[in-house]
Amino acid sequence: MKKIESLEMINISKSFQGVRANDNISMKVSSGEILGLLGENGAGKTTLMNILYGIYQPDTGEIRVNGQRIFIDSPKASIDHGIGMVHQHFMLVQNHTVIENIALGYAHAPKLFPQKKIRQRVVSFSEKFNFNIDPEKKVWQLSAGEQQRVEIVKALINGAGLLILDEPTSVLTPQETRDFFQVLGKMREDGQMIILISHKLDEIKRLCDRVTVLRKGQVVGHANAGQLDKRSLARMMIGRDVIFSFSREKIPRKEKVLEVADVRVDGDKGYPVVNGISFEVFRNEIFGIAGVSGNGQRELVEAITGLRMVTHGQIRINDIDITNQSPRKIHNTGVSHVPEERIRFGIAPNLFIYENAILKQHHQKKFSRRAFLAYGRIKAHTRQLIKDFQVATPSINVQTKNLSGGNIQKLILGREIADKPDLLVASHPTYGLDVGATEYLRNQLLKLRAEGGAVLLVSEDLEEIFELCDRIAVIFQGSFMGILESDDPRIADIGMMMAGTRDLKAGEGADASL
Repeated sequence: MKKIESLEMINISKSFQGVRANDNISMKVSSGEILGLLGENGAGKTTLMNILYGIYQPDTGEIRVNGQRIFIDSPKASIDHGIGMVHQHFMLVQNHTVIENIALGYAHAPKLFPQKKIRQRVVSFSEKFNFNIDPEKKVWQLSAGEQQRVEIVKALINGAGLLILDEPTSVLTPQETRDFFQVLGKMREDGQMIILISHKLDEIKRLCDRVTVLRKGQVVGHANAGQLDKRSLARMMIGRDVIFSFSREKIPRKEKVLEVADVRVDGDKGYPVVNGISFEVFRNEIFGIAGVSGNGQRELVEAITGLRMVTHGQIRINDIDITNQSPRKIHNTGVSHVPEERIRFGIAPNLFIYENAILKQHHQKKFSRRAFLAYGRIKAHTRQLIKDFQVATPSINVQTKNLSGGNIQKLILGREIADKPDLLVASHPTYGLDVGATEYLRNQLLKLRAEGGAVLLVSEDLEEIFELCDRIAVIFQGSFMGILESDDPRIADIGMMMAGTRDLKAGEGADASL
């Protein structure tokens, strides 16, 4: 580890096409400290960390390590100065082994047989932090938690004295999250400096020594994390109070909207990944699917929405067979979809915001006059959408790819909910959203439920699942471990079910809550 006693970012500013992403930001982190970086979507957190990691260069300002000014013009320069970053989406080659991935990222790897040369260092780091990583396993064989540990070892083996973690628990089971917290505690004891980006305020309070809060590209406050409660942190982030618990009144289920019967689906590699799943979703219900990413939930959702072929079984909407129909036909039966891969399936990046706001709806009478689009109505609809879902954009006349990831997400959510569907299929709808946008979205899902809609909610956020869902299915390796009512005592053991334990009796197992 390269010895870093302190790091400062002083008066950092950065603009993109005239939009100020970072405005005169200053922050400091010291040895043995975990600094929480908070801010709503578009607040400038990712831009600031990309500057620190050398992906962007600031327009003004400077970075100092141990009091000395340094220049970071690339990720390599950042690594050379002892700075490492674990991205929200892991940067690993799936078909390579753990040791090969680490060797690829090692700055001083020898040209010949690098795996053999660095194996002992990898094993040493793994033992130090109880990672238990098999260096010969292929990355695709690892769980999300194991892949995250590989990323951490990649950073540490390059001598990172400062580690930037971007939403590190978003893909972890409760057990993996607890283990990860212990790892961070040990790193802090060893003098490691950590910057933690997270939207989970409980994590910030539990893990961080101090917190820096950004709003609209500016620092609005620094504070000791232990001196602030969740409401105070949320108020600093978005400038108002936030509701953290929702009253989900008991509503009798009505007509059946979705029926999935013994459905089997193959994955991208041609192997079965959904293995005979059956369930139903009714009006006035939010049906949740909980599970760690990669257990078949993405393929199941794609089969329901027409993006992937079903190899066996049947899917019906309002008693109409939609099995292997096109996405357009399925949408016309009353199904809206918030996809997991939003950039790939949710928007056309080069189109303007107002054009993306009516994708799949452009042919409807409210947006078209015979063969022509009614641009006045379209733009009025888009402005209302942006206002309601708090999409940060200078104009509706910019290309959608220029929005931050979180704001693209809010645009898609607004478009799909505004269509008043019979069934809304929402995959990780609040992933990466700030607390204010999350609050608004969850209220919208509950409102859709109360108005007679049906929601199929796929989420790795257990808090979200517990808050919103009437019934919860737990998926593991393409099968349901069980379907539980929201008041079932076995909910306490949902973490064990996510790890593959089936048919727990009430009261069995360890408490999986965090």
